[in-house]
Amino acid sequence: MKVSVLTPTYNRGELLKNIYHSLLENANYGVEIEWLIMDDGSTDETEKIVKEFLQDKITIYYFKQENQGKMMAINHLMKYVTGELIIDCDSDDYFIPNAFQIIKNEYEKNKNIGEIYGFCFLKQDTIGKNIGKNFSKEKTTMFDLYFKEGEDGEKAIVFYSSIRKQYKHELEQGEKFVTEARMYHKMDQNYQIICVNQPIMICEYKEDGYTKNIQKQFIQNPYGYYQYFSEILQKNMKQVGWKKRLYVIKHYILFSYLTKQYHSGKIRNLGNKLLYFLLWVPGVVKSAKYKIDKNNIKPLTNKEVQ
Repeated sequence: MKVSVLTPTYNRGELLKNIYHSLLENANYGVEIEWLIMDDGSTDETEKIVKEFLQDKITIYYFKQENQGKMMAINHLMKYVTGELIIDCDSDDYFIPNAFQIIKNEYEKNKNIGEIYGFCFLKQDTIGKNIGKNFSKEKTTMFDLYFKEGEDGEKAIVFYSSIRKQYKHELEQGEKFVTEARMYHKMDQNYQIICVNQPIMICEYKEDGYTKNIQKQFIQNPYGYYQYFSEILQKNMKQVGWKKRLYVIKHYILFSYLTKQYHSGKIRNLGNKLLYFLLWVPGVVKSAKYKIDKNNIKPLTNKEVQ
């Protein structure tokens, strides 16, 4: 069994050492590991640091592109993948010591189950606390997990390569970021995912990372988020609670305003349409401050991009 680990990185050479050492710790479980790194135009010593990693236990491939953002970096890495399984590992994440033993066990147990695109595992923070809730179902979709089952924390997803290669992160109008969930929801249309209540990855959120700068991502990538929320509103949301519906509709109004794309006809459910019209005026008023912020916002510095 072979696992391909994909890491997009920008000026985070020192952080890559955490991933490297965690992969070394996982190199003795009968799992072949290849680590594919896409340097998204770094100006630090990332290339020099990666060259120091080269060892027989782990196959490492280093690529470099002009800065195009995390999602395009992952898209470009896909053609080099040779493993049966794929897992993304951001530069501020790394693996627990027996992560690949856990992955191997789940793969061997479930590899003959059809209509599955992979496995969803837990993540931990740096003090060993699980991020978000445990899974309530063994098999689900990523949409149902977050919109119907009440999940609220980041997870680690291991994909079957044969299926993952059929999809890519879709970026809009030259933007550099889109939520991974947009691609997951496309995969949900044909497949499900197996949920495993075991952590395999440690997540250390950095001040310059995407997660801690979500509002800035909203403002700088409105077209991708508009497409994301409009696609959600075209789904069957029968079992989605009102709190989640409000979240989706409020953000749909925000990104409709920022992109000047007003299409209430894209909303499938009658109740959601009613909420949309009720929230439209207060939503536009609130969205106006984002427009002001967008006009005044300074371009991201190199440090802030990733």
